[in-house]
Amino acid sequence: MTPQPDLDELRASCTRFLNGHGARTPKVVLSEIDDVLGEVKIDRYGNGGVVAELEDEVKALLGKPAAVFMPSGTMAQQIALRVHVERTGREVVLWHPTCHLQLHEGQGAERLHHIRPRTVGDARRLLTIDDLEDVAEYAGVLLLELPQREIGGQLPGWGDLVAQTELARSHGTALHLDGARLLESLPHYGRSAAEVAELFDSVYLSLYKGLGGLAGCVLAGDEQLVAEAKEWRLRHGGRLFAMWPYAAAGLAGLRRRAPLMSAYAEHAKAVSAELVELDRVSVVPDPPVTNMAHLYLRADLERFASATRDLAHKERIWTWGGGVPADMPSHLVVEMTVGDATMDLAPAEVREIIAGLLERSQPDQTA
Repeated sequence: MTPQPDLDELRASCTRFLNGHGARTPKVVLSEIDDVLGEVKIDRYGNGGVVAELEDEVKALLGKPAAVFMPSGTMAQQIALRVHVERTGREVVLWHPTCHLQLHEGQGAERLHHIRPRTVGDARRLLTIDDLEDVAEYAGVLLLELPQREIGGQLPGWGDLVAQTELARSHGTALHLDGARLLESLPHYGRSAAEVAELFDSVYLSLYKGLGGLAGCVLAGDEQLVAEAKEWRLRHGGRLFAMWPYAAAGLAGLRRRAPLMSAYAEHAKAVSAELVELDRVSVVPDPPVTNMAHLYLRADLERFASATRDLAHKERIWTWGGGVPADMPSHLVVEMTVGDATMDLAPAEVREIIAGLLERSQPDQTA
C-alpha cells in the first residue's frame, strides 16, 4: 500500500481549493503585499511604519477613536475583557457557549485575568434577548460574535442585535464584539462596519481569516482602552521588535478583499442552492447569510476522510482533510468558506465534487 502523505504536504500539492483563498505560499503573500501596497515602511516595536498605517485605516473603518495591532486574537480579546471588567468593577463576562474563549483558549481569560465567564443561551442556536433577560446579575461585559462561526456563520437580525446591546447598556454592562469575521457580516446587514461597531465599546477584527493575512488582528475602542491594551500587550510578550510583515499582509488583504465580501456571500448562496439538491446534504444556515455555512453530510466519517484525500492525491483538488461527527446519526459536518479559490469553481462544479465524495463514502447500510 502506498503511504498516505502528510495532510499538510498533500494540501500543498493541490492546485485547486474548495475553501478560502487557496495556497497562501510565502511567494503569493509577498507578491500581494507588493501589488497592493508597493513600498512598505517598517515599524519598531509596533510604532510607526505600516503598523501605524494599518491601525489608522482600521480605526477609520470601524469609526473608533483608536486602534492597536495585536499578534493574535486570543491576546486581543482577553485584554479587552480585562480592561472592561476593571472599568465596570464586575468580573462576570457573558458569552455564548460556542465563544472562542470558551472552546479554544485553554481558560486563558480565567487563569490569566481572573475573569468569571457565564455562558448564556443554547450552543445550537443564536443568542436571544430572552436568554439575556433570564440572567439576573449585572455582568461586567457582554461578548457577542458576528457571525457565529461554530453554528455555521449565523447572524442575528439587526433589530435583535440592537435590542441585546441596548439591554446590556441599560445594566451598565460593557459590550465587546468578536468581529473576527465582521466584514463578512456586512452584506447581510447592508450597513457599514462603523454602524455595526457603534453598538460596541471594543471590536476585534482578524487580519488572516477572511482577509488572508499572515496572522494577527486589530483591537479598536476609545483612546484609554487602547492605551491600556498596549500595556497589556507588552505584559503578554506581544510587543514584537518588528510587526510589519503581519501588518503589511493584513493591510494588503483588507484593501484587496473587503470590497469582495458581497461577491463571496453571493457565491456561497449560489453554491448552497446547488448543494441542497443533493439527497445527503443539509446546509446550515440555508441559505447562508455570509460567505460561510456548515454542511451536514450523510456519510461515513472514515470513508469520507479517505475520499477527500484520494481526490487531493489524484486530482489535486483540496476540499477538507476529513469531517467531524455531527449530532445526527450517520452524519458528519464540514465547514464551507467561500474565498478567492472558491470563486474559481462554478457552483455546479462544487456540487459535482461533493456528490463524488458522498458517493465514495456512503454509510454501511447493513450496520
